[in-house]
Amino acid sequence: MTPFEAVTHAAPYTCYAQLRHQADVYFDTRLECWVASGATVIQAMLQHPDLLVRPCHEPVPPLIAQTAAGQVFGNLMRMNEGQRHQCPRAAIEPVLAAVPPAEIAALVAQLVKTDCSANSLNALMFTLPVSVLCRLMGFGAQQLPTVAALTRDFVACLSPLSNELQLRNADIAATRLSQMFNHLLKDEYAPGALLNAICSGARSGTQEDHDVLIANLIGLLSQTCEATAGLIGNTLVALQQDPELLEKVSRTPALIPELVTEVSRLDPSVQNTRRFVAKSCVIGNCTLKAGDRVLLLLASANRDPDINPDPDCLLLKRSQRQSFSFGLGRHQCPGQQLALVITSETIGALLKRQDSSSIRTLQWRYLSSINGRIPRFGRWPEIAQ
Repeated sequence: MTPFEAVTHAAPYTCYAQLRHQADVYFDTRLECWVASGATVIQAMLQHPDLLVRPCHEPVPPLIAQTAAGQVFGNLMRMNEGQRHQCPRAAIEPVLAAVPPAEIAALVAQLVKTDCSANSLNALMFTLPVSVLCRLMGFGAQQLPTVAALTRDFVACLSPLSNELQLRNADIAATRLSQMFNHLLKDEYAPGALLNAICSGARSGTQEDHDVLIANLIGLLSQTCEATAGLIGNTLVALQQDPELLEKVSRTPALIPELVTEVSRLDPSVQNTRRFVAKSCVIGNCTLKAGDRVLLLLASANRDPDINPDPDCLLLKRSQRQSFSFGLGRHQCPGQQLALVITSETIGALLKRQDSSSIRTLQWRYLSSINGRIPRFGRWPEIAQ
């Protein structure tokens, strides 16, 4: 099993443990890249100035380079370094961190109007996080389904597994989302407090600055979409697999935030990330050359016993929990707290509305991906869980 295959395997963590046991970092000749699985080396790599989020010669994937989706991709702070990363981040990160949890809770309560059937959950996981963010930005309730659907289409441009039709739809989605944000920003009464705060912190003196702002607003939706969907889904999986835990958090909802935080470590929706070596450097016992690619197994690092004792156990009150699920260093996810609160409030709302037996009967498979672990709930004659 390759590290990419492990992402959607029923039990990937045994594979990761074997990799850590063999070597914290090694060169995989099949994948033609370095693979890092140990917490110490991954921490060093995430913080190293010469390991970049994109290859120097290829800032945008060739398949989308000349498209509207590619233009958005090229302006995303998460796909850039230096000022092109720092400037939009400085405008966005503090605003996301300042969103009151009570405001998120109120929005989730308004938007969760579903049962725990498989189809309802599959839709909710992807649409609710985006809808919460959209409402905070100022989009009207009637616009939420459209924005959520367009966001899912756009996300396809970020995956190398997408086909021609998906890439074409991602391009259309990038154009339409840009138009919708432009209309929202032109209406001085429409933007919500969150969007106004971001705009106040962003430079907007040139068309380029405006394009960067729009791209990163789309980027916020795309990051919220799949990563939070996976966190909601994987928390439901954890509850389904442990009836005692399900009963415990059902009786004591105050435990849900601890549960979600621990699930984000134990079974993260983002299993790996990549870095590209800009200059030759030595990390651990390995010499990485300029042009090398590195695959960082974040989910493996989370279960490294050197940083988390009893790493394979779900512990609500884990002492000094360490997690790489939201990244580390300059590219750490700016919406981490927002994702955790949205997920916690969603799980709480579902448990409040539903009998726990509906969660006990859930079945799932994982959506095809090389880095995202996102369950799709359903019914199958034979299913590996």
